[in-house]
Amino acid sequence: MEEALDTRRSVRAFLPTAVPRPEVERLLALAAKSPSNSNSQPWQVHVLIGEAQSALTAALLHAHDNEGRAAENEYSYQLRPEDWAEPFKSRRREFGERLYGETLGITAADTAGRLAHHRRNYDFFGAPVGMFLTVSRSSLGGGLVDAGLFLQSLMLAARASGLDTCTQASFIDFHPVLRRHLRIPDDQIIVCGLSLGYADPLHPLNRLSMSREAVKKFTTFYEDDERSTQFTAGLSSVSGAPSGSLKQEPLDSGRGRTAP
Repeated sequence: MEEALDTRRSVRAFLPTAVPRPEVERLLALAAKSPSNSNSQPWQVHVLIGEAQSALTAALLHAHDNEGRAAENEYSYQLRPEDWAEPFKSRRREFGERLYGETLGITAADTAGRLAHHRRNYDFFGAPVGMFLTVSRSSLGGGLVDAGLFLQSLMLAARASGLDTCTQASFIDFHPVLRRHLRIPDDQIIVCGLSLGYADPLHPLNRLSMSREAVKKFTTFYEDDERSTQFTAGLSSVSGAPSGSLKQEPLDSGRGRTAP
């Protein structure tokens, strides 16, 4: 599993090599072992292969080229680019610069080039299998957490089997098209799409590797002694006494307590 975590990446160029349906079913069965709130398992998966996938791709590209994105998404996925806060804004900018500039040679001013690359999302980046994950609306925000757990399990199971994936929120911009072509109940929210297949090892996009922050940058440890100190300070603050003026008695001191 550690190797799968180390080698998993968002692949944006796939080989046309088919993935047999039994293998897809096996990966989904593994992903279904993911935890969920009260074992509610609020997810549903829609898998497209062959002609069904090609038909949806054609419809998505037609909508992309002629109709544009839906006026509103089914849920708030992310802020507008100018509204991102730091440090997330800088990380997002770095990713864009490395993806478009360093990897594809597309400058910031080349709007047509950027749009052409983004358009490839709707062809599943050439992957032979496309998926869409939905969750029950009644599960609220917890359902999106459960969906994330399911997706991570699916991606790691795929990587451990020599396959690659790319989760794609870009599909939710065309949720009306998806609903016209897929049997998605009204009480389900479309979370995202996912491409599954074998990475094209020769494509420059698959040489892109983004760094991750060190553990010390996002983790706070609370050791036993520190917890004890914080607890004492908390008692002092609540009682109104100066910090350190309260003395904690050992639990095994033998001193009994009597009711007043």
